[in-house]
Amino acid sequence: MNTSKIHSAYSEKLFHFILSKVKDEAISKDLLQEVFLKVHLKISSLKDDGKLKSWLFSIASNTVNDYFRKNKRGIQKTDIDDSNIEEGASKEIHSFKDCLIPHIKNLPPLYKEAVYLTDIKGIKQAAVAAHLGISISGAKSRIQRGRKLIQEGYMDCCNYKLDEKGYLVGEHKDQTECKVCN
Repeated sequence: MNTSKIHSAYSEKLFHFILSKVKDEAISKDLLQEVFLKVHLKISSLKDDGKLKSWLFSIASNTVNDYFRKNKRGIQKTDIDDSNIEEGASKEIHSFKDCLIPHIKNLPPLYKEAVYLTDIKGIKQAAVAAHLGISISGAKSRIQRGRKLIQEGYMDCCNYKLDEKGYLVGEHKDQTECKVCN
């Protein structure tokens, strides 16, 4: 199979895949071109045509990760500066959501950035891993451990308990009684 046929068959799918990760159309087009340059140069290394699609998406995924690693675009260190984390405005009703940002602020730095980027900024874990310069499984571990610490914080601060399914349950304290928000 030659590169032009592969381009005709897969370019749109690869573009949408890249766009879903990068969130910028111009950059996605550039990365797509980079992917097809790599495909053109390495097509002879593909031994099994049945694995073409997975091979293409592996190249695209690696290209996106390289892009984030090189540019760290869209994920800036200042994103987690405490001055940029807005806490909920003073409300009459204090809910568990109002405590989330203070709990994230109290996390050890190792977990704070990973949790903030995924859970507050909505950045995909693969992009967070590339930004932090760690493996995807390493990023997932940091995020899970950070979330566990937040869960423990809610249990300590607000006397929440875990139900049989592992969900936090309980009544939230008033803001005046909250250890984290005061």
